[in-house]
Amino acid sequence: MKLNEITDNEGALKRRKRVGRGIGSGTGKTGGRGVKGQKARSGVAVNGFEGGQMPIYRRLPKRGFNNIFRADYVVVSLGRIQAAIDAKKLDGKKTVDAAALKAAGVIRREKDGIRIMSDGDLKAKVAIEAMGASKAAVEKIEKAGGSVKLLAPAAAAASE
Repeated sequence: MKLNEITDNEGALKRRKRVGRGIGSGTGKTGGRGVKGQKARSGVAVNGFEGGQMPIYRRLPKRGFNNIFRADYVVVSLGRIQAAIDAKKLDGKKTVDAAALKAAGVIRREKDGIRIMSDGDLKAKVAIEAMGASKAAVEKIEKAGGSVKLLAPAAAAASE
């Protein structure tokens, strides 16, 4: 085998379609755009237009809203915490909080705090500080001999 003999497999490379290069090419003249009209022109994108029929985004009712002030918590499972302790990335003897989880690589960013969920099992005795925790998660942590300290949200603490 020589370097100058190396080629792609048959059919691996597909030639690009050269539009508007004469009638013999099959994509000449109008270039696959059909005949005349708004969409045959350049710079047109009529998204959501349904030919004069009431568009679906106007036919369907709008409901609810997005609260821009809602706290966005990072969800962490007990199984993930136990896996980090087993891998010696988290020290079970120290308090496990958002900063410790970030340093261990369990979470990417802290956002508005962390919320502990009960997925998986926890064998280690750990003290956890979090913004929130499910009832089942608190039960599992306390059953393993650990403790949970729920922190007050920063906005509520600042207004007091």
